[in-house]
Amino acid sequence: MVTESQAVAVEITDRIAVVRLNRPSAMNAINADLRSLLTRTLGELDRGSDADAIVLTGAGDRAFCAGQDLDESATMDTRTLADWLNRQHAMYQAVRDVDKPIVAAINGTAVGAGFQIALMCDLRVAHATLRMGQPEVKAGLASIVGSYLLSLQIGHSLNQQLSLTGELMTGERASQLGLVNDLVAAEQVLPRAMERARALADLPVTALRATKRRFREKTQPGFDEACSAGIRYQLECYSSGEPTRVMQAFLARRASQKIN
Repeated sequence: MVTESQAVAVEITDRIAVVRLNRPSAMNAINADLRSLLTRTLGELDRGSDADAIVLTGAGDRAFCAGQDLDESATMDTRTLADWLNRQHAMYQAVRDVDKPIVAAINGTAVGAGFQIALMCDLRVAHATLRMGQPEVKAGLASIVGSYLLSLQIGHSLNQQLSLTGELMTGERASQLGLVNDLVAAEQVLPRAMERARALADLPVTALRATKRRFREKTQPGFDEACSAGIRYQLECYSSGEPTRVMQAFLARRASQKIN
């Protein structure tokens, strides 16, 4: 099991495993270490006997997950992109493959890949003022997997609006749209998520597992197609040079702000 010095931290309380994305200084953004550890950790917890359910959250109080780490994604090019995205999709699949209950405790900002991870959990708990959504287009990237996952939750017109504009929602708005199951005070996000996880874990295990697997069977073809399309369209985006220019400009501004 991982420790708190690593990019993913695990604590088990009353047979509920709290899995924390553990890069608070980077708003828990996903890099190679976090991606690999989260993929492995979820599989270990699901196969193991130490926990009955999983709560996924972010370290600190600023972010659940700020998406892909731009320090990493800005270095990608058309030669390395497909392999990188396949590893990203394997992490997503690891969330989808969990047979035990998995609840997202969205304690702060959840955007891009972080928003998508939350959408793949069984239930979501959040607070009113956090921000969430998929601003990929603003970074020069097509919104492909994210728009597919949103299509399972909301209507086509609103999906287009969110995916094409990259605008973010508050937790309150996400709750109104049905993207969040419980809206609570910020300090209650994790306790409520643990309550939800415990209630799910107390249900008949086989029935719950079978129901989850059926949802996965129904959506797996669409998810696989979205992942394949994502590679195709992101190759087109990276070939244009737009993502690299936008991300490097952002990183330069950030570095300048640190100096000043």
